[in-house]
Amino acid sequence: MDLGLTGKRALVMASSRGLGLACAEALAAEGAHVLLCGRSTDRLQAAADAINGRGAGRADFVTLDLTAADAAETLARQGEAVLGGVDILVNNTGGPPPGRMADADLAVMAAQFQTMVMTVADVTARLLPGMRERGWGRIITIGSSGVIQPIPTLGLSNALRSALVGWSKSLSNDVAADGVTVNMLLPGRIHTERVDELDAAAANRTGQSVDEARAASRATIPAGRYGRVEEFGAVAAFLASEQASYVTGSLLRCDGGAIKSV
Repeated sequence: MDLGLTGKRALVMASSRGLGLACAEALAAEGAHVLLCGRSTDRLQAAADAINGRGAGRADFVTLDLTAADAAETLARQGEAVLGGVDILVNNTGGPPPGRMADADLAVMAAQFQTMVMTVADVTARLLPGMRERGWGRIITIGSSGVIQPIPTLGLSNALRSALVGWSKSLSNDVAADGVTVNMLLPGRIHTERVDELDAAAANRTGQSVDEARAASRATIPAGRYGRVEEFGAVAAFLASEQASYVTGSLLRCDGGAIKSV
């Protein structure tokens, strides 16, 4: 299936590794020009080289820290300068420290809110006018399955990513008639370095080995395994596609059936 993404321009936040990189690779494989961003120049260079070596779409990158005060302005400016405009925005940020909500440090919560919510809203607000003017755009925000079924050990993530649910749905209603779709993509246990870190934290908390903690986590997933980043990226590419033009205001789970609700 041709997803209609050849020549489209995509900015993918936090894309030097993990879910962000998987989305960028999937979009580039469909012929898009992607702009990667992250803190590690070495990782970004390696990722861009790999994408460009495959020869479908192409990749450039910008090194920046999403916690910087001018991160949103820099991203929007680079999107215009490097890509010539942004048709597809994949909002993605790192997650906050794990822990129970009752034990949360409110200063950490405030700082994480700025990065995880306000930076996402700011970048989107800066790029949205161009999408509306062109009559075509895709805004995909990576969240967490915890916004549907809160994860006990990820209290801050549950709270902060839930704020993006209301933001995304409200925005989708405002811009649907302009040809711009706004959706959230919710990962379950997709095997990334972040998930390895969470498994290590669970092992430390419970006194298990990492392998035991990982096995216990897998046992809660009907699919019986962690997802692959390629599977997650493929879903993101579909949401960005021409074929998904009538999908907006939605929360799409990619979790192997882990969430218990309908």
